Amino acid sequence: MKILFAGSEAIPFISTGGLGDVLGSLPQAIAKDEGMDVRVVLPLYKSIKEKFGSQLKFVGQTTVRLSWRNQYCGLFSIENGGVTYYFIDNEYYFKRNSVYGDFDDAERFAFFGKAVLDIMPVANFYPDVLHTNDWQSAMSVVYLKRKYSNSPLYKNIKTVYTIHNIDYQGIFSMYILGDVFGLDPWGDRSVVEYNGLINLTKGAIVCADRVTTVSQRYANEIQTEFYSSGLHYVLHLYSGKLSGIVNGIDVDYYDPSRDTVIAKRYDHKNMEGKSECKKALQELCGLPVDSNVPVVSMISRLASHKGFDLVKFILPEMLACGIQFVLLGTGEYELEEYFKAMQMRYPDKVKVFLEFNKDLSKKIYAGSDIFLMPSKSEPCGLSQMISSRYGTVPVVRETGGLYDTIKPYNKYTGEGNGFTFANYNAHEMKDAVCRAIELFHDKRKWALMCKKIMEIDFSWNASAEKYIDLYRDMTGEY
Repeated sequence: MKILFAGSEAIPFISTGGLGDVLGSLPQAIAKDEGMDVRVVLPLYKSIKEKFGSQLKFVGQTTVRLSWRNQYCGLFSIENGGVTYYFIDNEYYFKRNSVYGDFDDAERFAFFGKAVLDIMPVANFYPDVLHTNDWQSAMSVVYLKRKYSNSPLYKNIKTVYTIHNIDYQGIFSMYILGDVFGLDPWGDRSVVEYNGLINLTKGAIVCADRVTTVSQRYANEIQTEFYSSGLHYVLHLYSGKLSGIVNGIDVDYYDPSRDTVIAKRYDHKNMEGKSECKKALQELCGLPVDSNVPVVSMISRLASHKGFDLVKFILPEMLACGIQFVLLGTGEYELEEYFKAMQMRYPDKVKVFLEFNKDLSKKIYAGSDIFLMPSKSEPCGLSQMISSRYGTVPVVRETGGLYDTIKPYNKYTGEGNGFTFANYNAHEMKDAVCRAIELFHDKRKWALMCKKIMEIDFSWNASAEKYIDLYRDMTGEY
């Protein structure tokens, strides 16, 4: 079976968040199945050309017609991890210092969406399934359904559209419907129009054969007004083709038994190295080195919906429970200033790193005892799985993928792999942290918990099997 993933980022080539992690790992996991020919198509951004230019192989070129424009489209490729990665070259659209946020993003990614279809003859690759991801590739689904479906070469292609975060929908003025997107104001307008604007996510939901999200809980949540960012009516209408498949993590990259960044390697069979990692983290943070004081950490973009408004409200009370608090991330100015002030106020209890640093994040995952993730909304989340991989017990709010991956600890039976709270409430969060601290001071039970969570399989293998089942169900190929 032939699968073509389309998206705007994928590690190791380009990544600004979770989408890059998914498109860097999921295709390779699916490609392990001998019956799968998996390829990925991305824009050829300036940074990719600068870093990987010597590895790029020229495949061919074509012209993409976008409304009245005829634009050059070059196609390059790189083989990586058993997957062919294609790169769409057009310097007018992609030779930029930024990935997103330009005034002409609508035109840039409309071109990309059209090019995904137009490069198929150049690559001599017509997939059985076109799997698109988030609004940047949504127009591939719309164009395939509205413009290409009568062509013998394209008519049998099935489509999957994955929503990684419903908050980002690709919303633009209706004035550019024809001029930029080349869509018919009569026949096509109803497909992409929502609340008087062009909504690319809505268009993909309508046109795709299947719609997925990155956890089952999130698939249910986004059909409600609170979580949907306004698209609940559409998602409810098309709920029959909506499902959720939880993400995985790269268990080779996040492996404390082979990690060269952390102070000392360890695994679930011998966790002595974790104590050394904790000591190293306390020293790095300038905090008192004390194995009996639980280190609670957060690694996140600093935004209110990540639960930081709860943390702000209750942090002094949490510190009074006898913890050390370590934070890594950047984001909203108000939150950065607050945590800098807390570090100055509690220099022996709080350390804040206002930066993006992959190596440092690993040191924090390995050196912490408890990982806090109190998100208001979390489509899937990776940090709770990464922290588990390093034997750091997660405390999460029961939402989205956090609900699907972390089950509450039962002190009577020992079941569960973390601590949870249901309502978006600061004192409920504090109660969950206090329950984790209580278990931390029972060294025998805590050691059992840490060992157990390290053994959980959060790899992409299980998720890949579910996607393969989805593809087979869609195409009838088994």
